[in-house]
Amino acid sequence: MSDIGEVIKEIRKEAAAITGSALNFNTEEFDVLLLEQIEAICFSKQLINKFSAAELKTIVDTVFNQMRRHDVLEPLINDKSITEIMINGPDKVFIEKNGVVEETDIVFESRERLDDLIQNMVAKVNRSVNEAEPVVDARLEDGSRVNVVLPPVALNGPLVTIRKFPDNPMTVNELIMYGSLTIDAAMFLEKLVKAKYNIFICGGTGSGKTSFLNALSSLIPQDERIVTIEDSAELQLSTIKNIARLETRNANTEGRGEISMKSLIKTSLRMRPERIIVGEVRGGEALDMLQAMNTGHDGSMSTGHANSTADMLSRLETMVLMAAPLPLEAIKKQIASALDIIIFLSRLRDYTRRTMEITEVLGYKDGEIMLNPLYIFEETGEDSKGMVIGSLKRTENPLVNRQKAKQRGIDLE
Repeated sequence: MSDIGEVIKEIRKEAAAITGSALNFNTEEFDVLLLEQIEAICFSKQLINKFSAAELKTIVDTVFNQMRRHDVLEPLINDKSITEIMINGPDKVFIEKNGVVEETDIVFESRERLDDLIQNMVAKVNRSVNEAEPVVDARLEDGSRVNVVLPPVALNGPLVTIRKFPDNPMTVNELIMYGSLTIDAAMFLEKLVKAKYNIFICGGTGSGKTSFLNALSSLIPQDERIVTIEDSAELQLSTIKNIARLETRNANTEGRGEISMKSLIKTSLRMRPERIIVGEVRGGEALDMLQAMNTGHDGSMSTGHANSTADMLSRLETMVLMAAPLPLEAIKKQIASALDIIIFLSRLRDYTRRTMEITEVLGYKDGEIMLNPLYIFEETGEDSKGMVIGSLKRTENPLVNRQKAKQRGIDLE
C-alpha cells in the first residue's frame, strides 16, 4: 500500500502541473476531463502491469478525490447511513452511524492534505480559517454543516466535524413513523403552525432540532413569505416558494465585513416577512428575535440548545442580557410575550430522538414565566433489545391561548 501512496503523490503532482489554474473551474465538464487526464497518466506509466484493476481504480479515485472532492472523506460523505464525521487530526477519523459512534481506519496522507481539504471547504462558502481566526462554521455543497477548529486552539491537530443531513428534509409523517411524534400531537402542531403561534424548539446536541424545524416549516402555507436566518445554511424548506435565505458572514483577515445574525434579523424586518425562521440562537441575537416575534411577525420559529424547557427559558434570559443590561423582570416579560409554544426534544439512551414535551407559555406572573405542559413523553419500559418503550401523552391541561387560532378561523379541538 505504501507503493500505492507514492504513486498517488506522483500522479497527483503530474495532473496538477498539467491542469494548472484550471483546477479553479467548478464544472462537470472539467471533472470529466480531469478524470480522463488521470487515467491517461496511469496508462502512460503502464500501471496496469504493476497493480490489479481494483488497486488501479483506488489510485484513480483517490487522486481525483484529492484534487476535486473531499479526499479520503469522499466515501463517508457519499454514505447516506452516516450522519456525522469527526476528524481529530489527520489519523483519527470517527463516524456516527445509526446513532453509534465508531472509529474508522481512514487516515489522511499527511497533515498538509487535511489542511488543504479544510481550506478548500471553507473557501467554497467564502470563509477563511487560520491561526489568527482558528474557528469557523461552513457547509458543503450538499448542505452538510462543517465546524473547523485549528491549532493552537486544537491541541491534537485540526479538528473537523461534519454534520450530514438527508437529501430530502424530514417530514411530519416521518417523525410519526420514527416514534418522535404521535398522530394526535402532529395534528395539533399543524394547527398551531397554521394559526401562526410562535414556536421555539430546544434540546441537546444531536436531538434533532434542525430536522424537527424542517418538518414544522413544511406545514407553513405555501403562499406566505418566509425569511430564514442561519449561521450556516442548513434548513431545507423546499415547499415554500416565496423564501429569502440569509446567512451570516465572518470578518475578513483585516477584521472587516462581518455580518452577524443580530444584523440579519434587523435587516429581515425590512423584507416584508410574514414569518422569520432563525436557525439557532446562541447569544445577543435572542433579543432581536424576541422583538421580531413581538412586533407582528407571528408564526416565527427558532431553535436553541438546552436540557429542558425551563433551562431554555433561563438560557434565553442570559442571551438577552448579553445584548442589553435590562432588568430581569423586563426580560422575562419579553420572553413570555414573544413565545407561545416550546417543544423540547431529547436523544434517549437507545439513541432514538423523541419529543419529550410540548409546552404552552402562559405569560409572566409573580416573577416567573408560567408554563402549561400540553404533551409529555411517558416511558413505560424497554423491549428485549434495550429500546425505550413510550410515547407522547396529552395532559389534561387545555390550551389557554386560543386567540390566534380564533383570529384565523382554526378549530383547535
